[in-house]
Amino acid sequence: QVRLVESGGGLVQAGGSLRLSCAASGNIFSLSAMGWYRQSPGDQREWVATITTGGSTNYADSVKGRFTISRDNAKNTGYLQMNSLKPEDTAFYICNGAQKGLGWEYAYWGQGTQVTVSS
Repeated sequence: QVRLVESGGGLVQAGGSLRLSCAASGNIFSLSAMGWYRQSPGDQREWVATITTGGSTNYADSVKGRFTISRDNAKNTGYLQMNSLKPEDTAFYICNGAQKGLGWEYAYWGQGTQVTVSS
């Protein structure tokens, strides 16, 4: 079992930056790719970014060029650096991690952290 805990959310002005962290504990040996999602009340959960164990990254068009996903395997932690934030980035951000040898339907999920961007 793996526990994922996000941190780093908060309230910032448009144009500002935040760095989200996703700390993993438990059987971290089982983790492979990691990702970030976001969700606003009443909306579908939206994929934001993914990083593989080899460091390959993918981003949603809405955040490309502004957000950077990374991971520090020695610290068992994933990160989402968010720059040039916009009010439309306001959402509840959740990290997830896939299990080795299993599909994304078996991924672990954190509880999330709120990001609010004021205009």
